[in-house]
Amino acid sequence: MRKLLIPGVFIATLLNGCGSVDKLPFVHRIDVQQGNVITQENIDQLKPGMTKRQVRFTLGSPMIADTFHPDRWDYVYRMEPGKGEIEQKRVSLRFKDDALIGIEGDYRPTPQPALAAASKPSTTVVVPPQERKEAGILTRIWQWLGFGKDEI
Repeated sequence: MRKLLIPGVFIATLLNGCGSVDKLPFVHRIDVQQGNVITQENIDQLKPGMTKRQVRFTLGSPMIADTFHPDRWDYVYRMEPGKGEIEQKRVSLRFKDDALIGIEGDYRPTPQPALAAASKPSTTVVVPPQERKEAGILTRIWQWLGFGKDEI
């Protein structure tokens, strides 16, 4: 009986210690941040009719771009602090013919009364910078020798 009691108490103590590590005040837990940081200011920049490229420039690449639903992009943000409550935000964008038609989720665009009251509608166009393709090694050597365009 005594031979079983000592290992049993030892195993129970180990298992109990593993389960209560979160409650110890001196244990450091890191903050875990995942996904796209979503702010109300970013959502307010979205306008109906924006292209996918303009939305990608404003919010970044979507967290979920489903191949079965190519006209829907999902942005998810999750913050799990070492101590405290978990924060999770989600925004789904819908497109039709490469134009933004709807926003769903935890954030909504705030109506701007100054723009709505204006007699002349103003449009804001966001133009993302052009992607620059870097030339390959053979092209750079060819240009260095003076046979190609100076422009990459």
